[in-house]
Amino acid sequence: MKITLIQALLIGIVYYLGNIGTPWLSLLGSISVVYKPLVAGTLVGFILGDPVQGCIIGAAINLPYVAFISAGGTAPQDPGLAGTVGTAWAMAAGVNPAAAVTIALPLGLLGTMVWVAHMTLDVTFVHMADKAAEEGNLEKICFWHVVPPQILMFLLCVVPATAATYFGSTAVKGIIDSLTGRPLTVLTVIGGLLPALGIAMNLRAIGRPGTLLFFLVGFILVVYLKLPVIAVAVLAGVIGYFYTMLSNQTPQAAAAGDSGGAVPIEDDDEEDF
Repeated sequence: MKITLIQALLIGIVYYLGNIGTPWLSLLGSISVVYKPLVAGTLVGFILGDPVQGCIIGAAINLPYVAFISAGGTAPQDPGLAGTVGTAWAMAAGVNPAAAVTIALPLGLLGTMVWVAHMTLDVTFVHMADKAAEEGNLEKICFWHVVPPQILMFLLCVVPATAATYFGSTAVKGIIDSLTGRPLTVLTVIGGLLPALGIAMNLRAIGRPGTLLFFLVGFILVVYLKLPVIAVAVLAGVIGYFYTMLSNQTPQAAAAGDSGGAVPIEDDDEEDF
């Protein structure tokens, strides 16, 4: 598969959309929708003309990142770059999903450089916004908070992702062709083992007392009652809604119980005295 410059540019824009945290596209970046390799891979598949294969490869790349979180502004990995450029490289080289994982994971490590550069250079705009705040200029504050950081983010994401997709796809295809045989089989086996890391991290979180019960209920529904995944997902959404509502009401009910249900009345005489 030959990736054109226009396709590479569109893939770079997909990577940018997965990184932004603005009201554009309803905060899809900060909610990690496009940032997920499953979604990014599907979009890349649409761009390259094979959304099904893009979704399959994106799902395989997503497994090692299934328990990925970015806490405190840190980014130990970059699933967005792995899901976009990794999927494009894998589709261009024609490899299977397991081998695609081994191609994409190093990209996830390199992608942290984009995040670090973004967070470091954005400090400049924060100082400019502080200066505008001292002047009491609200329009300048909004400008320095939104426009320059997005231009910078666009350049940091689109330019390297486009270049890597356009120029790297041919090189990766040549490397894969040279590894045909036992080396490629080894890469495929390693790629098949890597998702176990993400699944193990996810199971570690599921094993907590507050979530293990829900996991067991889902396991019973799928394995023993043979319910389809969509039905289980809808049921989980309903249970999650009522669980959240009850959890929010419990502290208020406990406070009312401790006070005997009575609302304390302030004594105006005591306040005056």
